[in-house]
Amino acid sequence: MGNPETSTGSANINSSATSPFSLRVIPRDQHNISRKDISPNALRVLYRLRDSGFGAYLVGGAVRDLLVNGNPKDFDVATDATPEQVKQLFRNCRLIGRRFRLAHVVFGREIIEVATFRANIDDGSGDREMENGMLVRDNVYGSIEDDAVRRDFTCNALYYAIEDFSVRDYTGGFEDVQARLMKLIGDPEQRYREDPVRMLRAVRLAAKLGFQIEDATAEPLPRLANLLSEAAPARLFEEVLKLFLSGHGVASFEGLERYGLLQVMFPESAAALRSNRSGALRRMVIEGLHNTDLRVANDEPVSPSFLFALLLWPAFCRALATLQKQGVALEEAQRRAADRVTLHQLTTIALPRRFSLPMQEIWLLQGRFSSRQRKRVFRTLTHPRFRAAFDFLVLRQVASSEHQADVEFWREAQQQSGHELESTLDAAHADAELDGEDGAPRKRRRRRRRPAGGPAASE
Repeated sequence: MGNPETSTGSANINSSATSPFSLRVIPRDQHNISRKDISPNALRVLYRLRDSGFGAYLVGGAVRDLLVNGNPKDFDVATDATPEQVKQLFRNCRLIGRRFRLAHVVFGREIIEVATFRANIDDGSGDREMENGMLVRDNVYGSIEDDAVRRDFTCNALYYAIEDFSVRDYTGGFEDVQARLMKLIGDPEQRYREDPVRMLRAVRLAAKLGFQIEDATAEPLPRLANLLSEAAPARLFEEVLKLFLSGHGVASFEGLERYGLLQVMFPESAAALRSNRSGALRRMVIEGLHNTDLRVANDEPVSPSFLFALLLWPAFCRALATLQKQGVALEEAQRRAADRVTLHQLTTIALPRRFSLPMQEIWLLQGRFSSRQRKRVFRTLTHPRFRAAFDFLVLRQVASSEHQADVEFWREAQQQSGHELESTLDAAHADAELDGEDGAPRKRRRRRRRPAGGPAASE
C-alpha cells in the first residue's frame, strides 16, 4: 500500500503538491468519528481499496458532518486509484461524468461515490479546461495534498483514514469546524469566478451547519453575485432545491438576502419584497419556508411546485397589480401575470414544466376561493391542485387577515358530504336574499367588487 500521507499508489497519478499548508494528523482519541456512524457500504469500499494497495479515505461533507455530530446524507470516498482501477475492483461500479470523472459503487439504493485525487493544475493533457475563468473540466489527477487544496471550503477538505482511523487535515479545516466557520481555500474571488455556484454553497452550508461565513470569504459575495447569471439554469434549479428543501430554508433565504444573492436568483420577487413597505409578503415567505423546514424535519413530503409558488408569489402579486392598473380584467390579469413571472424566472433558473404548471395552478386557484357559486365550489374541490392551493390560502393569512372567512368556509367544505355542502350553499344564498328578522327582501346595493384571489392591499 502506498504512503498514506502522499497516496501515490497509482502509476497514472501526477503528484505535484504545491500546498502552502502542512499536514496535521488528528488521532482517533482526539476526534469523535466512529466507524459505527459510517455506512457499512462505505466501509466495504474503503477496506477493499486499502487491501488492494490504494489509499482510501472518507472525505468531505461526511467527515465534516460526523465531526459536528450530524448525520451525513452521503458518504464519499477519495482515493489514489483511477476511476478505471476502481471499476476493476467492484462489479457493482459504473463510471459517470465528463467534467468530473467519478466512480459510483452501487449497493441497492445507496451509492458510494469514489473520486480520484485531483490536482489544481493544467498538465497540457486537455483534462482541465477553463472558459471565461470558469472551470468546465477537471480530470487532472494528483496527490492527496493536491486534492485537499483544490477543494472549496476548509471544512470539506478533511480526510478520515481507514488504516488508523485518524483525520488528515491539510488546510486548517479541523480548527474551522471546531470554530463553526465557513472558510474558502485560496483566494475567494478567484474561487468564486472559477465556479460561481460556490457562492450558493457557502450560504447553504452555513445555513445547514449553523456556521458563520468567514469575513474574507463573505466580502466578495455581493460584488460577484451577478456571476450567478452565467451559471447553467438547470444547475441553479438543483441548487435552489438544496437551499430550500433540505430543512434549513429560512436560514438559507436570510443568507441569500444578507449577501445580495437573492436579487440575482429571484430578481422580480426581490424587487417586490423591497417595495412592500408593510413587510407582509416577506413574513408570508418566511412562514412558508418555516413550515417547509418542519415538514422536512418530520420526514413529510415537500413539493418544488409549492416552493416556487411561495418564492415567486411576491413577483406574481406585483405583476398582477401592474396589469390591473393598466385596466386588464382580473382573470386575464392573473393568467398573464403567472405567465410573465414564469417566463422571466426561466432566464435564471430552469424550472421544469412539471413544476411550473402546478405552481401557476396554485396561484390561479386563489381567485376561486371567494366564489360561493355551487358549480364552481364543487369544481374547485375536485381540482387536482386544490389541497396545495388551499394550504397556500391558509399561508396567505400571514400577510392579510382578509382571507380568514374563505379559509373557514373551505376548511368546512372539505369535511362535509356533497349533500351537506349543497345545504350550506343554499342557506348562504337564502341569507343573502334576506335582510333583518322580518324576512323582507333586501335591497341589493352595488358595491365595489373585491379582487377575487388577487393579493390584498396589505400583501
